[in-house]
Amino acid sequence: MNKNWKKAGVALSIASMLTLTACSNGSAGSSGSTAGSGGNKSGDILIGVQSPTTGSTAKMGQDMNNAIQLATDEINANGGINGKKIKLTFADDASDPQTATAAANKLVSEGVVAVVGGYASGATLPASGVYHNAGLPMVVTAANSAKIPAQGYNDIFLINGTTVHQGEVAADYMVDKLHGKRIAIIDDNSAYAKDLADQTKKAVESKGAKVVDFEAVNPDEKDFTTLLTKLKGLKPDATYWTAYYAQGGLLIKQFKQLGVPGAIGVGDGANDPTLIDIAGKQAAEGTFVTTPPTAEFLPDAKKFINDYKAKFHQDPGPYSALSYDGMRLLADAIKRAGSTDKNAIIKALQDTNNFKTFAGDVSFKKDGTLKKSNFIVLLVKNGKFTLPQQ
Repeated sequence: MNKNWKKAGVALSIASMLTLTACSNGSAGSSGSTAGSGGNKSGDILIGVQSPTTGSTAKMGQDMNNAIQLATDEINANGGINGKKIKLTFADDASDPQTATAAANKLVSEGVVAVVGGYASGATLPASGVYHNAGLPMVVTAANSAKIPAQGYNDIFLINGTTVHQGEVAADYMVDKLHGKRIAIIDDNSAYAKDLADQTKKAVESKGAKVVDFEAVNPDEKDFTTLLTKLKGLKPDATYWTAYYAQGGLLIKQFKQLGVPGAIGVGDGANDPTLIDIAGKQAAEGTFVTTPPTAEFLPDAKKFINDYKAKFHQDPGPYSALSYDGMRLLADAIKRAGSTDKNAIIKALQDTNNFKTFAGDVSFKKDGTLKKSNFIVLLVKNGKFTLPQQ
């Protein structure tokens, strides 16, 4: 167990205590009392949004919030859900386990009927425990650690493929497409990155390739000279960074400066144009990225992109399309449930059958994960993320 998971475990324990406190003072009970009556005192359906809007991943969180707001505005403009309007309440988790616990308790105490969001797995893990203890359904739109569904909660639904899916896609690309036999995998010891690194290692070794280097860097590290010098001597065919874009950009830049051989790629936590800005256009050229499909590569998302740009005067982020669809899916489940009763919404989410999203039709397994993975591989070409020619 790395220190982040220990931290998450402490936060989960705190979460349980705080949730009990919330229940005892009637806050969570308030949510329960409105169950079936259609929402909060105003008659609106109150839905919580959890995302990071401070800290190093704040941009991702704001991208997600914008998309959820856009979907909500469209649903309300079309009459809402069963005649009631959706009202959003936002909580910043800062991609931090303890902050996420406080954010989840805030949403529970406000009486939300469901939650949408969740970016970092290390933050989503303890928060999902708070929601589960309160009986609240959560649609997770970005976080994808396999440890989230492994908790066995029946009320957490992931519309992003898990790290198991992503590790398999990364291994397929490095071993089958790049013909790599010697693979290096580097993480930053965060919950998501460590989990993705573990899953990728399993997938690479199952395909008969060798993992020649498997290690974690300090989350605050900016100089990778020692690591990359060692890596250069190991001569990997491909190196896979499983953590986030800020460090990932620096790693790519120094990887190329030191002349480490082989390809370099990153996981979906590093899928942001900022990665290319930090690495530099020349150094980033050819970098591969495993990711759920982002809006610009989804033919059906053109109207969404235009509407998003018109409303927020910027391009959608890598998790905007999933967040938009997550809000739509939750609204559809509440509509099918015919009430805001939490158990009815959970049942409706479990019964979701081929709900159409930009990334494909969504149905869930019993553990709340997708029946069909949605991960793809992109390449950096001429300073932009592109779909490789098939």
